[in-house]
Amino acid sequence: MTSSGIIPSAPAAIGELAQSRGVRECLQWFAREKQWINEQHIQLCRIPAPTFLEQRRAEWMRDQFHLIGCEAEIDRAGNVIARLDSDVSKPFIALTAHLDTVLAPRNRDEVIVDPDGTIHAPGASDNGAGLAALLAVAHAMKSSPPIEGARNAALFVANVGEEGEGNLSGMRYLARQSALASGVSAYLVLDGPCLERITAQALASRRFEISFNGPGGHSWSDYGNANPVHALSRAIVWFTERCENAMIPSADACGPRSSFNFGMIEGGMSINSIPAVARAKVDLRSENNAKIDELVDALADAVERARDAENQHATGARLTAKLKEIGSRPGGQLAPDAPLLAAIRAVDNHLNIRSRLDCASTDANIPLSLGVPAISIGAGGQGGGAHTPSEWYRPEGRDLGLKRILLTLALLMREGGA
Repeated sequence: MTSSGIIPSAPAAIGELAQSRGVRECLQWFAREKQWINEQHIQLCRIPAPTFLEQRRAEWMRDQFHLIGCEAEIDRAGNVIARLDSDVSKPFIALTAHLDTVLAPRNRDEVIVDPDGTIHAPGASDNGAGLAALLAVAHAMKSSPPIEGARNAALFVANVGEEGEGNLSGMRYLARQSALASGVSAYLVLDGPCLERITAQALASRRFEISFNGPGGHSWSDYGNANPVHALSRAIVWFTERCENAMIPSADACGPRSSFNFGMIEGGMSINSIPAVARAKVDLRSENNAKIDELVDALADAVERARDAENQHATGARLTAKLKEIGSRPGGQLAPDAPLLAAIRAVDNHLNIRSRLDCASTDANIPLSLGVPAISIGAGGQGGGAHTPSEWYRPEGRDLGLKRILLTLALLMREGGA
């Protein structure tokens, strides 16, 4: 690669790499071991791994890496770290996939497999697809000759804490605190199946819990006590009305996009009791960090106004309010001429994959915020219903995703990603 990140004669470079013995035998392994890959995918989906409870799946992934012949361990954060051998003298290109899921099967019977191989299960697509690809690439590379001319080594990571309130904890540890952090020159993150998007811009987000607390009471005899649910309702309405039009442009408007979502609301114990507490959790996102700060200020103002309004209407006991930050994902962006971006584009051109740059919140947020090259891509196949009980994954087309991952990883191992 040149200093500008452009690969001279990219088609020829990728074509030559694809014909090298190590890569060629890996590609043959993918074609030969489709059933093994599908079986690993099904098995891992049957191990529940909701955020903060990934240990069983992590142990299973570690054991699979051991069976493949890789060096593997679980780090202090709960991430599974695997290498093809014990050599740590070369810089690493990290291939990662998150372990956790938003929902999890309650038992093995909730994982249903159709005759065509379609898997119906929470997390089958996000991120069963990524984890299955992680194992497949590691197994193929371990079973084949080394990548010729490699100046970097592959590091395989199944990390915790990507979803929800996990707050990217696994990647934070890996990229900031781990002993391996300084040795990773680029991150290739596998998340879901989609091949059409290359996430090279990290979508920043901040998450908050709003809570209103009062003495509660009987709906009749204690009527007049401040009601936390009433206050919470006011806060949501005032924030929504202020931000929907004035602060967040429509989807077809120019400029950076922003969003907000009240995803959880709870409070009260019975219909004839004044609640003692009411809570809500809200997610704020924007392509612009300054806009997120504006949304946070608007949220704080709505909470204060709602507290004061409810207390002014109360003839009895008053309530208090608290706004607590429960998550923050930093933003960042890969430079347009970054070698990592040049590598994935060259591979996509070779494989006739039509892809486009995307902005999203993924594990790539952390390295991008630290100035370390990173992208997030899909692992191939087809999927849908992510984050719902009806999530599904179909392995048709998985082979194209695996070829893309391997060629990109091999190119980065030879040329570097920074």
